[in-house]
Amino acid sequence: MNLTLKIWRQKDANSKGAIVDYQVQGIEGDMSFLEMLDVLNEQLITKGEEPVVFDHDCREGICGACSLQINGEPHGPDRLVTTCQLHMRKFNDGDTIYIEPFRAKAFPVVKDLMVDRSAFDRIQHAGGYISVNTSGNTIDANAIPVNKQDADDAFSAATCIGCGACVAACKNASAMLFTSAKVSQFALLPQGQVEATDRVLAMVNQMDEEGFGNCTNTGACEIECPKGISLENIARMNREYVKASMKG
Repeated sequence: MNLTLKIWRQKDANSKGAIVDYQVQGIEGDMSFLEMLDVLNEQLITKGEEPVVFDHDCREGICGACSLQINGEPHGPDRLVTTCQLHMRKFNDGDTIYIEPFRAKAFPVVKDLMVDRSAFDRIQHAGGYISVNTSGNTIDANAIPVNKQDADDAFSAATCIGCGACVAACKNASAMLFTSAKVSQFALLPQGQVEATDRVLAMVNQMDEEGFGNCTNTGACEIECPKGISLENIARMNREYVKASMKG
């Protein structure tokens, strides 16, 4: 395939960016989207030009680093995949593809297609954990029975990889789906009950401080999430927040 790429280029966080056109040839359908960008960067380096900066790590759909806005959609036209799992067979010869960074106040552009998503880390640090003494003492496995449905729901929430597609898909740039997944992961399990009140209040407050918007009730976040995180988690977080507020 021969493609026209319209890519957002931005020197740094303080510079004004712009869309720049590139041509790539010989792209195979079995290539991943990131491999296609690798081909482009090889061409640019050969010409002595600066390659396009984009985030990536595992390239196995696990780390969530490869977050790109492709033709206006987080992670592109496929569903339940990250950008590194998107294959070029989803496009046609001669297509024009727009490639931009995720757009959100809380995700400032670092350079080109790379954004700073450390706001997610700070939300997680605010309460997305269970305090356990791990000083080297041998501790038996927890013997508290857990309802299978609760265990399954907690595991489903825990599959969130923090890529930020939910934020990019939301017209308010809301982080409600991400935050609710991290809250639900513990709210459904007995081990998470000890710190439940402090957790949800701290994480929601941190989410607001980072500048994310409120939920739009549109549901675009669930549709674009590569792991299919359910909107039910937002409802659960809201219930947890109300209960915590009444206690506090």
